[in-house]
Amino acid sequence: MKSLILMAYVAIGSNVMAADLSVGHSVPDIRATLLDSTEVFQLSQQHDKTVIVNFWATWCAPCKEEMPALQAYADKHKSEGLTVLAISMDDPRDLPEVRRIAQQYRFQVALKSDANFKGLGRIWRMPTTFVIDRDGILRKNGQVGDAAITLTELESLVTPLLKKAQ
Repeated sequence: MKSLILMAYVAIGSNVMAADLSVGHSVPDIRATLLDSTEVFQLSQQHDKTVIVNFWATWCAPCKEEMPALQAYADKHKSEGLTVLAISMDDPRDLPEVRRIAQQYRFQVALKSDANFKGLGRIWRMPTTFVIDRDGILRKNGQVGDAAITLTELESLVTPLLKKAQ
């Protein structure tokens, strides 16, 4: 019975944090060990960077359509203080396929089992993309509105955030 109560408390606690997540407010820290296992991404260490966090899966067709746009955008704006982290929602047993797909991209990739993103809530649809400005403020909540993000939307939403620091 105690473990059931503890599980309910943990579930409620993480939902309360996620419920507090809204555009214009601070984003809880995100931490992820990257696929190469030698580097750790930590949102709180991305000083003066605009960060795009994208949740995807190898079986997700819209994700596969969106990722080239993320890479094209990252390539165009890499010198302007942009960081992209793609977190695969695949199971660890699918790591070979995740690695195969990730090799096509130059942005940082992690597996959900090696990441802590509880403050973003339960990721229930994919792709889901969050945009966080240089001050750690949420500018796009991927849990609200259209799940996919296009190159046009990246240009209109993220580019002004990059220009603010120049």
